[in-house]
Amino acid sequence: MPEPSLPIGRHYPWLAPLAGFSDLPFRLLCREYGAAVCVTEMVSAKGLVYASSETTDLLATTPEDRPLVIQIFGAEASFLSRAVALLRDQGFVWFDLNMGCSVRKVLRQGAGAAMLDNTGNALEAARVMLDAAGPGMVGFKLRLCPDEARAPFSRLKTLALRLQDMGAGWLTLHPRTAKQGFGGKADWDALTELAQCLTIPLLASGDLTDARTGVRCLDATGADGLMYARGALRNPAVFAEHLKLCRGEAAAPLDTDVLRAMILRHIALTRQLAPDKPRFWKMRAVIPRYVRDLPGARALRDRLCRCADLRAVEEALDIFWYTIKNSASSPVPQEAEKFSGRDA
Repeated sequence: MPEPSLPIGRHYPWLAPLAGFSDLPFRLLCREYGAAVCVTEMVSAKGLVYASSETTDLLATTPEDRPLVIQIFGAEASFLSRAVALLRDQGFVWFDLNMGCSVRKVLRQGAGAAMLDNTGNALEAARVMLDAAGPGMVGFKLRLCPDEARAPFSRLKTLALRLQDMGAGWLTLHPRTAKQGFGGKADWDALTELAQCLTIPLLASGDLTDARTGVRCLDATGADGLMYARGALRNPAVFAEHLKLCRGEAAAPLDTDVLRAMILRHIALTRQLAPDKPRFWKMRAVIPRYVRDLPGARALRDRLCRCADLRAVEEALDIFWYTIKNSASSPVPQEAEKFSGRDA
């Protein structure tokens, strides 16, 4: 039986692959707020073939974690083909090849955005992945080029059209060069130009830090859909806000009670699904992003760095919330004074 199509459209916001962050608990949290599709952290094709334990951990999933796209990186067609075949054997059906990563250690392997400098190899990599997964089952994450001085935009368009003709299911464009990294400003004009010449869906990525910006990007560029990356890291409720805006409703900012419930839900999912130390350390890095605009956020971050387990994290948060609610109207316990607004 053929696989159903992935939901793509303005009413179907995706969670982008976030190296170090988009693990199973975070993906499920984002789905609860309305993420239509989630993409895994970037997975090494060689790591899959050699059965690296770290790589295998990135594939942890549950039946609720659907539809799920596995993002792969690598520059060697033989490894990419074998990696997709192995993943198919494990029941995964949707894949994405990262041709846009700007991280130096990935570029040194000829992978990520470095693939844009070798069109022949990029197309061979696409061919073997599509052969292994089937037409329409693979997407490709792109940047404008490694460095604007070395490749005109017309070269990217040519590659995109070739990928489309080969059977790509969708393309994603982060409209910056690899040299820019996440600096500068995303070039929405490039999204517009690429969207106009494609017949397969184009997803927008880059600088989508909140739902209003995301919807404005769709309206301005004609992209078929989008992925939230930093916007989701800052606020997983960005998906719910996006859907409200698409329905013409007002998207109110999170109040502290809703934000607290969101953080506690993330902790609960982490405790249930990923209780090991590395995931716990990740929570210590994620929580300060959620509360970054509240008084005492910096002091909370410092305290979290000294927490040794999730119970200590919850205790630190209890003090933080107590301070937020009571500092303006009543004295706070001596311990909670550390979290007053002067520390922000």
